[in-house]
Amino acid sequence: MKDNPEELFPLVDENGNVVGSATRSECHNGSKLLHPVVHLHIFNEKGELFLQKRPAWKDIQPGKWDTAVGGHVDLGESIDIALRREAKEEVGITDFTPERLEPYIFESACEKEFVFPFKTVYNGRIKPSKELDGGEFWSREKIQNNLGKGVFTPNFENEFKRHGF
Repeated sequence: MKDNPEELFPLVDENGNVVGSATRSECHNGSKLLHPVVHLHIFNEKGELFLQKRPAWKDIQPGKWDTAVGGHVDLGESIDIALRREAKEEVGITDFTPERLEPYIFESACEKEFVFPFKTVYNGRIKPSKELDGGEFWSREKIQNNLGKGVFTPNFENEFKRHGF
């Protein structure tokens, strides 16, 4: 598997309004074209957080642990539809109640994303797809002990701290 460099993403302004479109490769080449993404943090009843392991073939942050569900919003797709599509594609869940968190802009060396984060408590079966290299629940303590050590994506670490998980 590999990411499709020609996949079209919407471009948004600082308020999240769609202002154009660009390909994945254009958005990830350092251009800083602002594009929307969704994140879903999945907690179990014990307060543990499910994290996905990014596969080695990913074009950004391969092999690192990351938010349970994270994906780009497709051109013409709403945030809520993108969230549900990504949750089904990545971890096989469809029956969950998302709680919207404060959106923010995240910038790295190669891209700039308008992040729409959500969280949910889910105690059903989570089945990581072939898009991922597995996943598991982590205690807050285990996450805290691994922050800043290159284990997680910078975006996950930022969001973990931002939302006080």
